[in-house]
Order: sequence, then C-alpha cells, then structure tokens
Amino acid sequence: MKATVMYGAGDVRIENVPDAQLKESTDALVVVTRAAICGSDLWPYKGMKPSDVGNRMGHEFIGIVEAVGKDVRKIKVGDLVAAPFAWSDGTCEFCQEGLHTSCLHGGFWGGTKLDGGQGEAVRVPQADGTLYPLSVSKDHALMPSLLTLTDVMATGHHAAISAKVGPGKIAAVVGGGAVGLCGVIAAKRLGAEQIIFLDRHADRIALAKEFGATDIVSERGEAAIERVRSLTNGLGAHSVLECVGYDESTHTAMSIARPGGAVGRVGVPQDERMPVAMPTFFRNVTIAGGPAPARAYIEELLPDVIEGKIQPGKVFDFSGDITKVPDGYRAMDERKAIKAIIEF
Repeated sequence: MKATVMYGAGDVRIENVPDAQLKESTDALVVVTRAAICGSDLWPYKGMKPSDVGNRMGHEFIGIVEAVGKDVRKIKVGDLVAAPFAWSDGTCEFCQEGLHTSCLHGGFWGGTKLDGGQGEAVRVPQADGTLYPLSVSKDHALMPSLLTLTDVMATGHHAAISAKVGPGKIAAVVGGGAVGLCGVIAAKRLGAEQIIFLDRHADRIALAKEFGATDIVSERGEAAIERVRSLTNGLGAHSVLECVGYDESTHTAMSIARPGGAVGRVGVPQDERMPVAMPTFFRNVTIAGGPAPARAYIEELLPDVIEGKIQPGKVFDFSGDITKVPDGYRAMDERKAIKAIIEF
C-alpha cells in the first residue's frame, strides 16, 4: 500500500510500504477515505534530522472498517469511522475521566512502529475505545468538517475549554492556523461576547471574521499586547487561546490575559521554558491545556457539525490525492494553504 514517510526536514515521500494488517485481537483495519496534514506535522518538516528509516506520517483520518480482531465488540466491518489523533482503550481511569490522550494503554499514530493516517490503510489499536462510527456516507458533503473532529476542531475546543471561555467573556485567539480558526468557532459557540483574533494573513483573517471574530490584531510582540489591551479597556482578555506553541506566541498569550483570567495552551511547545512566569503568577492567571482528548469531544461537537451550526471544514483550502501530500506540506509550510485534505 502507499503511505507518507518523512525522512528529514523537507523530505516527504509517498512510498510503497507493507500492507496494514491486524496484529492484536483488539485491532481494527481501516481503509482510509479522508486524511489531513496538521500544523504539528510541520514541526518535523522544518527540523527533523535525517533518518534512514523515516517516520510514517498523519494522525487525522476517516475510513471504512475492513476487518476487526476477535475481541472487538463495538466496531463492525463496513462502519465508516473517525479516528482521533490519539488511540485509547476507552476503559482506563484517564479515559473514564475524559482524558483519552493520557490513556494507560494508548498512544499516537505514526513514527517507526505504527501506521500513519496519511496512507491507504491503518491498523487501529484498541479499536473499540478509539474509533467513532459516523452515520453518514463516505462522500457526504460534511466530510471535511467531520474530519476536523479528529483533531483541529477538537483542539480548538480544548483551548477554549481550558481558557474558561463562557457567555459574556472576552476571548483572544493567538494563532491563525486551522486550530486557531477552530478556536474562534469554539469561543463563539461557548458564548464569548468579544473575540480578538491575532494574525496578519488576509485569508485567515477573512475566515476568522466569518467564524465570529469581532476584532483583528495584526501587530506582533509588544505592539500586539498593547493593541489587545486597548481593545479591552486596558484589562486584557478573560480567556486566551494559545494555538501556536512558539515562545513569542506564548509570551503574547500570557501577557494579554487579565488578572484572574485563563490561558488555554494547545500549540505544541517549541521551548521547554514558560515565559512570563512571574507576572502571570502575581496576576493569578490560570494556565491549562495540552493535547486535546478529541475522542471525548466528538460526541459533543458532532451534532453541531451535522446540523450545520458550525462549519470547521472551511479551514481546508488545499485538496488532492495521496500523490499530492508533499505539495500539501509545502503549501502549508509556505503559508500558501491553511490546511490540506487528502482524498482517497
């Protein structure tokens, strides 16, 4: 079968690899119908050291179940299923608490030992706990929005939840990628009265406004911080969604939170140190977040997607078959595309 393999920074190839197959009794074999390239895939694309083995790529996909292990009870052959970016058993203590990304028997797709979602098929461990059946056809018009539930919409929602977005609050979204844009959707959905979007790219700004952003801040650094303060009577935002992970974006996010406010961090940190530690301490700012437990959020978000109340699939502005995956990486890296969808 064909799959995406990354061998180093900028070196993404589509190769023939061994067919995915069942190995454990709790596995399912899923033939992929839609997949995506994630902003977090760009981190190794920018900085991965050369490898002779390569890493299988992709962690957002939807597909049809072709086979299941003997101990799989809930998932059936023929089901159309969404696969969150982390696999989990659904039964451990953390899964029961809704924190599937900390599953005691779970993990993440890709690398050197597991299939990645940017391939023709995937062996799914812990199939009953991981996969979410979808009651639509594989070519349904909502497929792009449904695909976002496997990661970026769930992650934007996680940022908003972690930042304590609620009715009447001021929310600020730092980062104009797919997650940040979905964070705007999430903030609007949770009742934020004012949504400040920090980005400088015209296409992303237009989409953010469509999703519900009320104010745009295109400045960076101290100028951005001062601009947000001017939009909030000098107080800062109640809820800040940090959706990038760079030191500068994190510094901005921490600096624009008002006393007693909260920051939801979902951008994968690119620095081990936490900036603005002392000021946020004395302002009693809550700092929360991490990898989104997408499996826990699908059930909550799915009805709004099906009913058309939210349309996160609009973040996809590049599409192609598996041969176009390297082009998709390049387009996203060069900011010529927000997010790429791969159709099989």
